[in-house]
Amino acid sequence: MAEPASPGGGGGSHESGGDPSPQSNLREQDRYLPIANIGRIMKKALPANGKIAKDSKDTVQECVSEFISFITSEASDKCQKEKRKTINGDDLLSALATLGFEDYIEPLKVYLTRYREVNAILLHALSGFGTGFS
Repeated sequence: MAEPASPGGGGGSHESGGDPSPQSNLREQDRYLPIANIGRIMKKALPANGKIAKDSKDTVQECVSEFISFITSEASDKCQKEKRKTINGDDLLSALATLGFEDYIEPLKVYLTRYREVNAILLHALSGFGTGFS
């Protein structure tokens, strides 16, 4: 099972704190989802006049990024064992199951199936445009 990456620094500072892990070589903007996106998603769960403290956004940003790293690391381990280099949606679903996040699997399976259907339709439609142009 994959070990979670150690959180950087602490206190919401998002600094590496001298951690020699590969993540310490990344810039903050490469390790974390954009704070504006985090705030927008959080705001959707609040009443119209609700406010969110900056510390709250920072904490959720850190937690979400850690969660993504945790799941991705497990999916990557699976791919390495199977001698594959590309993580796909099924690998992520498998990682969620392995790590005990079963409640997320069914909704994500529905989303993944729909995504693949729409993608196939778009690819088919676009392939028709490849002929006749030079």
